[in-house]
Amino acid sequence: MKLASSRAVAGATLAFGVSFAVWGSMAALAPIFRARLDLSETEVGLLIAVPVLVGSLARLGFGVAADRAGPRRVLLALLAALVGAVALASAADGYGALLAAGALVGIAGATFAVGAPIVVRSVAAGRRGLALGVYGMGNAGTAVAVLVLPRIAVATGPERALLAFVPLLLATIAIVLVTVPRDTPSAAAAGGWRVFLSRPDAWVLALFYVVTFGGFVATSSYLPTLLVTLYGLDPADAGGRAAGFVLFATVARLAGGALADRFGGSAVLNGSFLAVAILAIGLAFEPSLEIITVPFLAIAIALGIGNGAVFQVVGTRFAQHAGAVTGLVGTAGGLGGFFPPLLLGVVRDLTGSYAIAFMLLSELALACLVVSVLALQQRAAAFAAAERP
Repeated sequence: MKLASSRAVAGATLAFGVSFAVWGSMAALAPIFRARLDLSETEVGLLIAVPVLVGSLARLGFGVAADRAGPRRVLLALLAALVGAVALASAADGYGALLAAGALVGIAGATFAVGAPIVVRSVAAGRRGLALGVYGMGNAGTAVAVLVLPRIAVATGPERALLAFVPLLLATIAIVLVTVPRDTPSAAAAGGWRVFLSRPDAWVLALFYVVTFGGFVATSSYLPTLLVTLYGLDPADAGGRAAGFVLFATVARLAGGALADRFGGSAVLNGSFLAVAILAIGLAFEPSLEIITVPFLAIAIALGIGNGAVFQVVGTRFAQHAGAVTGLVGTAGGLGGFFPPLLLGVVRDLTGSYAIAFMLLSELALACLVVSVLALQQRAAAFAAAERP
């Protein structure tokens, strides 16, 4: 990539990573809030899920706005809003206030749909899968949250842990101003919402992201609580292990984009769905702490590869509507991450096990594999032409 393109990708990736750390802050601190407020598993699941829901729903509107008003302008406004949201969240006291705080910081999840058009506009089509894979490594922000925030919270309290984001967000705004080029109008993007009616393949990609990204968000956000509940780990240790899950998925996302550039996004997605379906069955048996590490890290890799493949297809087929389609696909993926934490908490409360929830993930992955194969059979030539660099 050229220097200007690399700078733009780097700036967008940094903004995405910092925003993702903010987005995952409630999940990272959930075990501490559970102990402090004596919350049930269902209440913890709701606390984790609210930011995911808000960020997911916000992606669609912010993505369309990025296509119309320019992604740089919208990204700077969103980062500035997060400064205020984090400051207000740090003052929350009590379970109801925490839920409201989760809604405030949840808008951080919309950053994904705003930064992706910056990458797509900056990079040539044949390398967009790799570039979007690099951008997707901003997922590592969640790892930073689950690894660092519990340690800060134990030492100083969760309020100060949240306030630590304020100077980080301000520094990110300054870096985006320097690295991301000024917006240029895109006449093709003027159609906005109409692309969802004229291009049904956007909805297919949204379904695929429900599994690949929704599974990633749900597992990474609930993993600290699951490890504390099943294996009695302390919150800091559980956060460190969850950070490993996020890092594996993040690196795999880069590999997924590169593989999709070479072999086509649909072929890579088929392998990802098959792997997730098999590995989720293994997780349903809830093996020992030593054994469960293997399927958790393997499913992190499979989900990450699927994430990269989905957005290689988005960047290739929807270059002029990258914000809108990224918003749609990202919203679907985020909603895919909203319900599983609730389901995990409810299933655990009712049955004493997480097995049913993991079996449902396996079945959903198999359903997506069937849809992907059928789409390939019916539109093989169109898929191949669209995915060829």
